[in-house]
Amino acid sequence: MSLKSLVAQMAIRRGARQMVSQQLVFPDSLRKPRHILVCLPSGLRELTLVKQFLPTISDLFKPADIALLSSPGIRVNDIFPRKGFQILSPTSEQLTWSGLPKRSYIQTLKELKIDLVLDLNLQQSNFTSSILLNFPDAVRIGRGNHLGRPYYNLEIKTKYLRDERNIYRSLLETIRLMRSSESRAAS
Repeated sequence: MSLKSLVAQMAIRRGARQMVSQQLVFPDSLRKPRHILVCLPSGLRELTLVKQFLPTISDLFKPADIALLSSPGIRVNDIFPRKGFQILSPTSEQLTWSGLPKRSYIQTLKELKIDLVLDLNLQQSNFTSSILLNFPDAVRIGRGNHLGRPYYNLEIKTKYLRDERNIYRSLLETIRLMRSSESRAAS
């Protein structure tokens, strides 16, 4: 483990101890999010798979504004369509020495008034963990058996362990079912 990674993990642990999450009620908390942040994975293979699910994400959360956040050093502007999505790619000036987002970058994200964060990373990322900790009032959705509390307030576990396509499909289908159950209950 490098010194940068060690410093980043210490900062993340400190942030996790200090985080106080708002109490949420599911599935009501999934009702009509207005501003969504999708944390993209850093691997090229996973990015290619996530690109295939962008129409599903857009349809699932229509008419919300969706921002796609790439990992540091990953340029997704050439891979992902700009139509309907805001693409955020942090630069080296927006990161600390250890690779975590600076407070000014976090403030820029908070100005987007994000009320739902969808983490599509299949591997743990210090950068994404730090982002998740900075949105205690948002619904933070991630894959089960990955980071857990306090990073996520909704973990979705799938029966798939290594099949990335089915992991993403199952994750989004579970969200769709939760959202449709709330609309049926309201009727």
